[in-house]
Amino acid sequence: MAAVFLIGLSLLFLDFTGTAHHWLAWMAKMQALEAILALNAVVIVLLLVLTLVFGRIYCSVICPLGVLQDIFGWLGKKSKKNRYTYSEAKSLLRYTMLGLLIAALVAGIGSVVQLLAPYSAFGRIMTMVLQPLWKMGNNVLASFAERVDSYAFYTVDVWLKSMPVLIIALATLVILFVLAWRNGRTYCNTICPVGTLLSFCARFSWLKIRFVEGKCKHCSLCTKNCKAACIDYTTQQVDYSRCVVCGDCIDKCKFGALEYGRPAPQSSPKENTAEAPSKNAGEAVPTGRRSFLLATAMATTAALAQKQKMFDGGYADLADKVAPERQTPLTPPGSRSARNMALRCTGCQLCVSECPNGVLRPSTDLMHLMQPEMSYERGYCRPECNRCSEVCPAGAINLVDLEEKSSTQIGHAVFIQKNCVSVNDGVECGNCARHCPVQAIEMVPLDPDDDLSPSIPAINESRCIGCGACEYVCPARPFSAIYVEGHEVHKTI
Repeated sequence: MAAVFLIGLSLLFLDFTGTAHHWLAWMAKMQALEAILALNAVVIVLLLVLTLVFGRIYCSVICPLGVLQDIFGWLGKKSKKNRYTYSEAKSLLRYTMLGLLIAALVAGIGSVVQLLAPYSAFGRIMTMVLQPLWKMGNNVLASFAERVDSYAFYTVDVWLKSMPVLIIALATLVILFVLAWRNGRTYCNTICPVGTLLSFCARFSWLKIRFVEGKCKHCSLCTKNCKAACIDYTTQQVDYSRCVVCGDCIDKCKFGALEYGRPAPQSSPKENTAEAPSKNAGEAVPTGRRSFLLATAMATTAALAQKQKMFDGGYADLADKVAPERQTPLTPPGSRSARNMALRCTGCQLCVSECPNGVLRPSTDLMHLMQPEMSYERGYCRPECNRCSEVCPAGAINLVDLEEKSSTQIGHAVFIQKNCVSVNDGVECGNCARHCPVQAIEMVPLDPDDDLSPSIPAINESRCIGCGACEYVCPARPFSAIYVEGHEVHKTI
């Protein structure tokens, strides 16, 4: 099950064809923090019941960041067996992190939420680090397919959505790898607020890993293989608030001293003292192995897809567009308002990775760091697309149908006369008016009294929905002559 969730969620972030989310979007909605923010009562109750019955199995099966840490920890055990030790719970640190997350959610400080949320950490690693590599591999296959007249693959643009977020993603990946490689689930049991939240219920779970009275030989293999550092073999106690029910301890025990089942009254540690050997047994290699094998591979290549240059008639290079300085950021249709986005978005980057038009990218604003915002240098928000609202697991972007989207005003177009090619070059253009899907732009003479005066756009703000088609198709470089200013609160027109 852990392999299913890790592979499924990875494909959900890596896929750029628009196929995976039809089958796998439910996995994103199973994430605990996102379900709470979306007020998804069914998932919340399901996770609560799972924890009360099985313990913190969510952390070892459903949470992709937890499974990723297990892979890193498995690599660490390859270099040195029996590497873990028991440690006391860092309760003060754990509750501080949980309190910090709650305070950030209430205050709408998205940057803190994004840094602490486990699913968000996994999402930015997938979107910012692995998805570009995935696309490069696809482009290499597409180049080979083209040579044999096959259309099995097609090339896609590979571009950097945000350098600050890429740096954060790389730092997160390195920190998680080092912690998991050295000490197992250190992040889960010291930093992760979701793990701390689940630990309150895990203490009372119906099924638990426990010691079988009279069978423990104090060999310490259970403690040395517990990646959660929650088993103290000297007292035969398990800290159920940190145990993620991985089963490694049961697999490593050679004497059948551990089992997973209903808890039974345990005898006092003193009663078993006489049976304990005076010295710990040697670190013999255990004969059993867990039946857990997870292998993920990604074909990468050193050949980088070079950025294609755009030409106008084959003669003039066109400069890249530069994003305008918007007074109010644009948020996707379905987000309702900037405040709703700030309060509910966890910055998991799923909408960014799924956007087929290159409109969404992570914000670099410190208060809303990594939350999605819209910009139209590479495309515009097409009326026939609502994929971001289909995949959002946290309720930051509510599901909207295409009819509702076409009548939702997220912003309005603004004309900058000094940038217009009709005014500067004396040529007829009208791209903005021709491509406006709601006919909110009309071309009018710059000088009403001059029949030869160039035409400029006149914008009907009451009809404009802020889709950005006008900004995208405007030929002015590097700044468009028309751009979209966002609205704090969306409205239906």
